[in-house]
Amino acid sequence: MMLIGTSGWQYRDWRGRLYPTGLPQRCWLEHYADRFGTVEVNNAFYRLPERSTFEAWRDRTPQDFVVAVKASRYLTHVRRLKDPREPVARLMDRAEGLGAKLGPVLLQLPPTMRVDVDALDATLAAFPEGVRVAVEPRHETWWVDEVRQVLRDRGAALCWADRRSRPVTPLWATGDWGYLRLHEGRAKPWPRYGRTALGTWARRLSDCFRDAYVYFNNDPGGAAVDDAVAFAGLAGRGGNETGRTGRP
Repeated sequence: MMLIGTSGWQYRDWRGRLYPTGLPQRCWLEHYADRFGTVEVNNAFYRLPERSTFEAWRDRTPQDFVVAVKASRYLTHVRRLKDPREPVARLMDRAEGLGAKLGPVLLQLPPTMRVDVDALDATLAAFPEGVRVAVEPRHETWWVDEVRQVLRDRGAALCWADRRSRPVTPLWATGDWGYLRLHEGRAKPWPRYGRTALGTWARRLSDCFRDAYVYFNNDPGGAAVDDAVAFAGLAGRGGNETGRTGRP
């Protein structure tokens, strides 16, 4: 199963593309969730919402909707994974307001943060059993066997990431599920992805994982919406179940 969506849904330049011109912004989540089966909540990185907000998202979306949550920068950028138990507990206390709709938690690490295997292991250990965690390091020192082993031992995924239609991470499969973020393609108009690049990613995921979460973070001009729909079509033609694909 591939769940395909976008990183966030509250983009004003999506009005007239995904959202009808006259649709109030307060109704955008419902409209989005009618067309996609998942979303990555990346604004939680900047300010962790209250539990009541997560509960409201739960109540406003279809039963099969899945919400991935980007962890607060307090854990990843301020604390830099040090002493993770309290910030992880606070994150989960709030995010668990989503109930069964809670998907993976994304830990995006600072680009200046060098490898710290012990801190990563302690952070992953702080999450409740059964919570899927994807880790997106952004410093080359993380690409070592010790990190790969910690991810495998803790049931976590290395977040595969793409920029300019090229992988910027190793393509490690540390379990039976994967997580892909697509930040910027090379097609026109910028920052769209071409069909060749999307097809390549769909095949990689299909070859490696039973389940995969795919989020397009190239939001300007609605590129993320268009590319998510195109990706779902390519993945579906490859024999993958994709759920809702973004079409009305």
